[in-house]
Amino acid sequence: MLSITNLSKRYGSIPAVNELSFQVKAGEIFALLGPNGAGKTTTLKIILGLLRPDQGEVKINGTGVVPWDSAHKFQIGYVPENGAVYESLTGREYLRFVSELYHLDPDAIARKTDRLLDLLGLKPMADQILREYSKGMKQKIMIVAALLPDPRLIILDEPFPGLDANTVSVFKEILRRYARDGKAILLSSHMLEMVEHLADRVLIIYQGTGRVCGTAAEVMAAAGQSSLDRAFNVLTGVRDIAAQAGEIVETIHGRGEGEGDGRGKNIG
Repeated sequence: MLSITNLSKRYGSIPAVNELSFQVKAGEIFALLGPNGAGKTTTLKIILGLLRPDQGEVKINGTGVVPWDSAHKFQIGYVPENGAVYESLTGREYLRFVSELYHLDPDAIARKTDRLLDLLGLKPMADQILREYSKGMKQKIMIVAALLPDPRLIILDEPFPGLDANTVSVFKEILRRYARDGKAILLSSHMLEMVEHLADRVLIIYQGTGRVCGTAAEVMAAAGQSSLDRAFNVLTGVRDIAAQAGEIVETIHGRGEGEGDGRGKNIG
């Protein structure tokens, strides 16, 4: 469904993505993992056509993605990492607005919207402006908006901040069902324990380069670790979490190399 080949993108002299290749199959939940600054969001923006790569190719269902051409976007549902909704719209209006962008039948969407708002516990707030919603409530609206067009490819960049555990469980099961229906799902998240149990395959990238790709078990075996968390640490250059944490605490307490206890000193 989604094919990435030799993708590269630089910002000045800094390589954000470096000859990255991977595929996301129909019916698969694929997780893109990496530390901050590894190139995950840049990769997703290129797939969405929001950035032009310096080299490489992105294909969705066999057709190349042309930056800023909206044709391929009708196949994609997207939940951004730092999504900003139109806060002057109500929850109901926002879902209708998104459905109109996808040219969906307004009568069918009106019926679906009422039911979805009810199922997600948002019906009492349906006609209040989004500015009055909590972070978790806005996140629910954004996820539903991404799924409402029934896209073939679903891209989620840190989709669950602000959601309670029960709601996260519901959305995880929704993603599993979408995958069983043949949708391709590309997920980027720092919630590694969740990814370990949800994703069919994971790709760990570091400094814009793919390190290891496979099932969670295969990635753990490649790193010689018993959890995806520890495998992630090893594959992204962190060898001793306890030592690093200890050094940070010692520095904060003023007991680092060449420091006194720091008490009684003025700052600035």
